[in-house]
Amino acid sequence: MGRISKKRKEVLAKVDIAKIYSLTEACDLVKEISTTKFDASVDICVRLGVDPRKANQMVRGTVSLPHGTGKDVRVLVLCTPDKEAEAKAAGADHVGLDDYIEKIKGGWTDVDVIITMPSVMGKVGALGRILGPRSLMPNPKTGTVTMEIGKAVEEVKAGKIDFKVDKYGIIHSSVGKVSFEGVKIRENSMELIQTLIKMKPSSAKGTYIKSVYISSTMSPGIQIDAKSVVA
Repeated sequence: MGRISKKRKEVLAKVDIAKIYSLTEACDLVKEISTTKFDASVDICVRLGVDPRKANQMVRGTVSLPHGTGKDVRVLVLCTPDKEAEAKAAGADHVGLDDYIEKIKGGWTDVDVIITMPSVMGKVGALGRILGPRSLMPNPKTGTVTMEIGKAVEEVKAGKIDFKVDKYGIIHSSVGKVSFEGVKIRENSMELIQTLIKMKPSSAKGTYIKSVYISSTMSPGIQIDAKSVVA
């Protein structure tokens, strides 16, 4: 077994693995135990009482975090020429259509979000094998297939994120950076959790929010009292 570093020991000493923390305590503690030299991301994991194998229990959607994610989101807009000016004015990093489709076919996917319009989905759909595994495929349910290109770009840049329950029934999402104040991490986390509660499938039985953990890049997870965030 490898040796535990001095820093790691100090971090582990601050986290009581037997304790279930309040959301406020956890958001303050996650900042304290981050030891990376860069501005680490703060991530939240919410285990839901759903069976993702059943179509009527799939939980997927979007949420606009009040304080954003702290990340510079790179946006590609695939649109017709008449929408290019609107996309650029809204802050899109890359704008075009056929030239970018060819770049993607060649393996380029150096973006975080792709936004497009319904009329060009025929072309974009052919990229499914490349974009799908990278969670980059535009989808009307997440607002990335729309005629309101400018609005979509602005929302993504401001902190709108999409989420999807994985095969284990868990939602993974970034809710900020360790440089954020604890209250901002808490408010972002609550916005996501309340959105998940509103999206509870009617077919889901029993406890819906089963467990909640928060962590930063390379830090241990901190368990949050699920009952308190639901209340």
